[in-house]
Amino acid sequence: MPSVGKEKAGKQGTGRGSWTGTLQVGLVTFPVQAFNVQVPEAEIHLHQLHAACDRRIHYQKVCPEHGEVDNADIVSAYDFSRRKYVRIEKEEFDKLRSDADRALTVETFIVARSIDAIYLDGRNYYLVPEKAAAEEPYGVLYRAMTEMDRWGIGQVLFSEREQVVLLRPYDDLLIMSMLRYQAEMRAAEELKVAIPRAGDKMVKLAETLIDGVSKEHFDLANYQDPYKARLKQLIDTKIEGKEITAPVAEKEESHFINLADALKQSIARSRGQEPKAPPKGRGHAAGHAPKHRRRAS
Repeated sequence: MPSVGKEKAGKQGTGRGSWTGTLQVGLVTFPVQAFNVQVPEAEIHLHQLHAACDRRIHYQKVCPEHGEVDNADIVSAYDFSRRKYVRIEKEEFDKLRSDADRALTVETFIVARSIDAIYLDGRNYYLVPEKAAAEEPYGVLYRAMTEMDRWGIGQVLFSEREQVVLLRPYDDLLIMSMLRYQAEMRAAEELKVAIPRAGDKMVKLAETLIDGVSKEHFDLANYQDPYKARLKQLIDTKIEGKEITAPVAEKEESHFINLADALKQSIARSRGQEPKAPPKGRGHAAGHAPKHRRRAS
């Protein structure tokens, strides 16, 4: 088997890779690099300061007996009994892994989009061929997965941990997405509640609403991050020494309507029509019937 690299920075035209290793499907093995999909520069990072003097807050690793400790003097250990530890050295743990363990090994293929997004942990990496010799098998695998509409499931040693991953074609590249293990997931059964059966008429109204705001082609580029924009505005305003003022919101007449009226007005709004005012005598919250008051005797 070809030698498998551990996590290291690999040089590519796009910069430094997060991981360098091999992608293995059956007996087909070729070197790849992983590049984080998220752009680090896209985030605005805030620092923590001491309010009294504006000095940066530092986090120090301290031993109760010897004070501050250097990272080189810190070891990992498992507490197997009261104040009894067994030390775990990284080199010792690495001995339990073979080169095959360090490869991204695709063990099975599934129908595309057949795994629920709840299993995705949010980390995504573009995989690119590391060498020219890897381009042909990379292209063959990409095209085969695309034409068969298949995604791959495998495991890889990443960030010093064995990770279960999803491999899928996207925009002429393969993407490796980290998945959560089943044992890490909370079972939905723990939170299930008894939901009353919905009436056919209400469901039909809801279906009409959903159909009215559905789009055949969705482009996430149409969505911008309002938090980052507002944070940038706040920073610029404070740097310029200006007063921070809240935007003036348009005043809307508040009223409560029942579920049927809410659905009908939402449908009208989705069609660009002006919603009708709710009829008098039906001024209760959506989904809740008004409580009947007992007549005074």
